[in-house]
Amino acid sequence: MFELDLAYSILLIVCLIAACGFEFVNGFHDTANAVATVIYTNSLKPWVAVIWSGTMNSLGVFAGGIAVAMGIVNLLPVESLVDQNIAHGISMVAALLLSAIFWNLLTWYLGIPCSSSHTLIGSILGVGIAYSLLQEAAGVAVDWGQAQKIGLSLLISPAFGFTLTIILMFLLRLATKNTNKGDELFKEPKKNTPPPPWMRGILILTCTGVSFFHGQNDGQKGVGLIMLVLIGIVPGFFALNERASNEDLMTSLKKIELVINNIDTRPLSSSDSTKLVSSIVMNKHLQGHLANHIDIGQIKKDDRFNVRRDILMMDRNIKDIIKNDEARLSESDKKILESNLKVTRNATDYAPPWVIVMISMSLGLGTMIGWKRIVKTIGEKIGKQHLTYAQGGSAELVASTTIGLASWFGWPVSTTHVLSSGIAGSMVASKGIKNLQADTVRNILLAWVLTLPVVILMSGTLFLIFRSIF
Repeated sequence: MFELDLAYSILLIVCLIAACGFEFVNGFHDTANAVATVIYTNSLKPWVAVIWSGTMNSLGVFAGGIAVAMGIVNLLPVESLVDQNIAHGISMVAALLLSAIFWNLLTWYLGIPCSSSHTLIGSILGVGIAYSLLQEAAGVAVDWGQAQKIGLSLLISPAFGFTLTIILMFLLRLATKNTNKGDELFKEPKKNTPPPPWMRGILILTCTGVSFFHGQNDGQKGVGLIMLVLIGIVPGFFALNERASNEDLMTSLKKIELVINNIDTRPLSSSDSTKLVSSIVMNKHLQGHLANHIDIGQIKKDDRFNVRRDILMMDRNIKDIIKNDEARLSESDKKILESNLKVTRNATDYAPPWVIVMISMSLGLGTMIGWKRIVKTIGEKIGKQHLTYAQGGSAELVASTTIGLASWFGWPVSTTHVLSSGIAGSMVASKGIKNLQADTVRNILLAWVLTLPVVILMSGTLFLIFRSIF
């Protein structure tokens, strides 16, 4: 398989299954985020809700693009960690997969809404940090700029969900004050009685939105994870996108070359000067690799990872030079560099269709299983009152909007934390802070705080153990 020995082929299959397993666990861990409100407001029967949610999750994966997936892949500079020793790639992949799956399963078993995004990102960071401790470590082990962006999106999104839900509840109460609809919205649902048709439609629509956008955002994380596995273990086959246009790539490299060759090195710091010289060399190497080929698929498998590494490092170096602004580039030159760097990334930022299908199926099937534990936590244990129509609709409307916008901009966010904070906000909007169940909120916050350090430590330790064994 992919020109690997039998033992490595088996390990690759195991890693791919484990990556699908992570997304499967993500599915049943996060199902509650979409279906809790429609179940607890009697809008849909539980099994109808989870099947519908699973279907929407699957469709969302196909509509998600790859911006979030590449954010995950680029968080860990694979070009620094991967070498000719396949076992090193397997060490990286196995460490982050085992850590992420273990923590997801543990928090699911305990019924604690925990972010699969935090878990995956913590696992990746742990491997990168551990690699930097090795004597043979070369280059940057973690893209801290990317980590900062992801961390900011994960930090802001729950606060956004909490605050916006309170505001929406206030506006809804104001708009329906002294009306029959207001009485219906803010009263506890009658047992086994569905809400009024108009409210039921809104709740089903918001459930659909959360499910679809969850597939867009969290599905991309699974796609990114699979690509980390493939690039880490069989880079000769997956380091480059064979569908990218070789002609477009060559044209962009030449345009980049014209600009960077004319940059005056005198104002540059020693660091940026080194990056510029390195970028010029890498650009020449890339043009040399591509010059004698009609398409990218003709590049030798042994050379493909080097081409990928040069594209990514050149991209990073030039963006650093532009950002520092020491080169005093004109706005037109900056635009030329930025637009053409984007074209070169078409060769590295991609996912084969079969990867998207695998993740879609894993997430969709996972969504239909194991939902009861966390549905109960969200529906009954965050607040002291039964979820009302207004609370369920407001929390899910805010969650679906937040996750949809995050997917559009390529930001990984936690569906779990956005919706849980929205439910908490709706409870506070109803009867104040005293309406929250302190034990549940404390457990959610504790999981939120502990996830990153625990998973970083776990994945980093496993990585160092596997590297020493292999």
